[in-house]
Amino acid sequence: MITKKQFEKELDIIISNAVREDVGGGDYSSLACIPESTQGKAKLLVKEDGVIAGVEFAKKIFNYVDVNLKVETFINDGEVVKYGDIVFHVSGSSWSILKAERLVLNAMQRMSAIATKTKEFAVLLEETQTKILDTRKTTPGIRAIEKWAVKIGGGENHRFALYDMIMLKDNHIDFAGGVTAAIKQTKNYLKENNLDLKIIVEARSFKEIEEIIQHKGIYRILIDNFNFDDTRKAVKMIGDFCETESSGGITLETARQYADCGVDYISSGALTHSVYNLDLSLKAVA
Repeated sequence: MITKKQFEKELDIIISNAVREDVGGGDYSSLACIPESTQGKAKLLVKEDGVIAGVEFAKKIFNYVDVNLKVETFINDGEVVKYGDIVFHVSGSSWSILKAERLVLNAMQRMSAIATKTKEFAVLLEETQTKILDTRKTTPGIRAIEKWAVKIGGGENHRFALYDMIMLKDNHIDFAGGVTAAIKQTKNYLKENNLDLKIIVEARSFKEIEEIIQHKGIYRILIDNFNFDDTRKAVKMIGDFCETESSGGITLETARQYADCGVDYISSGALTHSVYNLDLSLKAVA
């Protein structure tokens, strides 16, 4: 997994690029009608029930735009919110508040939607040994905050990107010439390049599982697109050899049944690629 330093760098990149994209040469709407010395206060208003996420990220945005902006927090990341709740007040330069407004809202609405969806999965799995994982099916350029939102919602992060874990999926296996060839070549590559990365291998059949478990040093087997009965059989075959993960179109309706098959993890791209933004607004306080 990526380090905290790498993660913080990703957040900085997201903020700087988003401000560049949105503000450009200046917020001319504000510059045109509001005197530079104007001070103001705004509230983050919840307009839809869910799980709030992005409060700490919003603080980073406000600080990037203007270090003199002050945030008074009433509701923290991960807390359940309802219509009409006020999450925080931000006060200071009206120009600065307006410059940060859209980025804060875009980020928090997206993050809160992901946290809300993740929480639904996490609650379903509470009485099982299974944890919910995200995937790399994220919005280009803002993966860090989407994966952060998954953690806030009670889920766990899969690999962050292509560089922090080996994941041999169907195409890798086919291009490499089969399961055994893919695993052997991967181990040789890691040794030759002095890399210490965990190895996950996808299995599409019982035959591939039998082949995978002949090789030491496998961190997890991805049981992909198996039905419930076959998943139970696969988990039994793998036993204590390594961790297990189910994936492939798993929904809120089927997640608990896969968990009951005994897998350690369920991964779902739906946590990040199929959510609708939670309705939030930033309103001036008189």
